[in-house]
Amino acid sequence: MNLKFHTYIALAIIGLGISTQSCNKSFTDLTPEGSTTEANYWKSETDAIYAANGLYEHFSDNNMFGRGLFWFVNASDDMVTGRTDAGSAAVRNFTADGTESRINSMYKKFYQIIQRANTILTKVPSMEIGEEIKNRVLGEAYFMRGYAYFYLAQYYGDHRAGIPIVTEENMEELFFERPAHVQENLAQAQADLLQAVELLPLLTTYSAADLGRAHKDAAYAYLAKTNLQWARYDESKWAEVVKYCDMVTNSGSGRALIDTDKPEVDFESVFYIENNYSSEYIFSVVSNRTRGSILPAVLFENTGYGLYNGWGYFHPTVELYNSFEDGDPRRAATILEFGDTYTLFGTERKYYSANSQTGFQFNKYMHPFRFPASEHLNPNGDYPTSDLNIPLVRYADILLMKAEALIQQGMNGDAEINKVRDRAGLDPISGASMVDLKKERRSEFAGEYTDRHSDLVRWGDAEATYAKPATGRQHSNRNDPESAYELIEVWPARAFNPSIHHVWPIPPQDLSNAKIPQNEGW
Repeated sequence: MNLKFHTYIALAIIGLGISTQSCNKSFTDLTPEGSTTEANYWKSETDAIYAANGLYEHFSDNNMFGRGLFWFVNASDDMVTGRTDAGSAAVRNFTADGTESRINSMYKKFYQIIQRANTILTKVPSMEIGEEIKNRVLGEAYFMRGYAYFYLAQYYGDHRAGIPIVTEENMEELFFERPAHVQENLAQAQADLLQAVELLPLLTTYSAADLGRAHKDAAYAYLAKTNLQWARYDESKWAEVVKYCDMVTNSGSGRALIDTDKPEVDFESVFYIENNYSSEYIFSVVSNRTRGSILPAVLFENTGYGLYNGWGYFHPTVELYNSFEDGDPRRAATILEFGDTYTLFGTERKYYSANSQTGFQFNKYMHPFRFPASEHLNPNGDYPTSDLNIPLVRYADILLMKAEALIQQGMNGDAEINKVRDRAGLDPISGASMVDLKKERRSEFAGEYTDRHSDLVRWGDAEATYAKPATGRQHSNRNDPESAYELIEVWPARAFNPSIHHVWPIPPQDLSNAKIPQNEGW
């Protein structure tokens, strides 16, 4: 792989606009207020901190955790695209070639994160700065490099070929080969995350201005997620999943579900703005009214009833709706259906949609829309961010990853599954099987970056699941919340080839630049 790195990180820093921020700003505020050069950089703690800030720049990237990576999640049976869009349809139908604008930038952006991490790991160790800041910045760099390799491995690598490994030791080389197996990438991710564990503090030690940075629990969580993927190739990794999940639980940071014994509101409240840094959110996309993830508005009604610029993508399917147990409050907290009462911009109303392909809308991220638009939403509807952080790993995921790993080893995962069920007010189960585990993950994480499509692929369930069409409700009057409906097919059955479609195509431009082979079959 041919990766040409900037000789001077200052160039990347200037490009990120983090060269001279005011010290009283949040670390995610990347507004430029000056310039710098290589000659006067890498001198102070402030320089090191600003370099670390650049590792999070992708949080504000539409093509990353705004909606870019959600095109991959959208391949699942939980949702359909929602609007006519040839590129996203090609992704969902597994006919994409990687040139599609929806998916042709994520691969290189993860390598940009790796590039920035490598430069920090090259420059910061020799800086004469305080050990606390030095360790944290290096920990952030190791974390973000491991995090990037985790996602790259999940999306693009398999038993036939991994993706190029670039570290501070070989970053000056011009060409990098694809490893023989993705396990090499997972091993690299694990090594980086273990380094991060040693260097990063607990979240509980951060001031308000630093909330959202990588921390020890986040590193443990991604170690668990890395080994969850690794277990597809090496069953011994299930024990590692349990180990790292327990590390999160026992870290001393007080990780727990939000559970006040009020199931009608507890799960819903996980996605409230005031819970952006709750005991449940382990790592998330930091957002505010001007920067961050646009996902909530992407899921909101197209044109937003003339009240705000919703984008109207990703509509829940009848199959998702029907997958919830009777009496599970997570369904209403996750999905709006015609006639549901909800609050929109301070006014109570009943849900309807002239635009939804399925008769449903995701409800999970609607909290910012309950208030007057000026309170929590970006006034620029073309970049509709909000104050709501978007979770990447929640404590519920820690519990259910541990449960799955225990079940896969022939042990009992009931305690962990039942904690999640108890929060939802559901009866406990005994002798939980993988069928139970799969159902629980679907109910808990629908519409999140936890990624049901990836789950179905690693379980070997994708081919059979996608051989069935997706259905929705077609209402007789789509502007009447009380109108009758009939069930219709909204997306035909799809041909998923598990020997090809378990990974995604690497964008052809990156292949050409790097002179590496494409994933077989794409």
